[in-house]
Amino acid sequence: MADQVDQSGPVRCAIITPERQVLDVGADSVVIPAHDGQYGVLRGRAPLLCKLGIGAVKLTQAGRERRVFVDGGFAQVRDDNVTVLTQSAAEPEQIDREAAEAALRAAMKMRITDEDSFAVRSDAIARAKTQLAMTTQA
Repeated sequence: MADQVDQSGPVRCAIITPERQVLDVGADSVVIPAHDGQYGVLRGRAPLLCKLGIGAVKLTQAGRERRVFVDGGFAQVRDDNVTVLTQSAAEPEQIDREAAEAALRAAMKMRITDEDSFAVRSDAIARAKTQLAMTTQA
């Protein structure tokens, strides 16, 4: 008979930037915005190490969703702990909507001259659009 995975108790999620620890909480589930798609994490999940994309970490706590913007980085899942290392992170109320709108306008005007400038422009657009979406849903 296969071992049963204990589904009780929270998954611990920590989001850390070079400047500070943004978050360290328990959650029923965590969704990580990996560079190649979204990964869901529940208690008992297999270990994982992944590169992050630009997006929102989504945590469910007692039926309520909490989102935190992350600007790339790495995530590790191990022993019911999710650790997110990112260059910058912000909760919706910390995002300046006007600044995100200005960033989107500036990104749309960026010239593409090679693959690198295309990637920079694409990331800037994704960053601004994600932040705008988060302020709309806040």
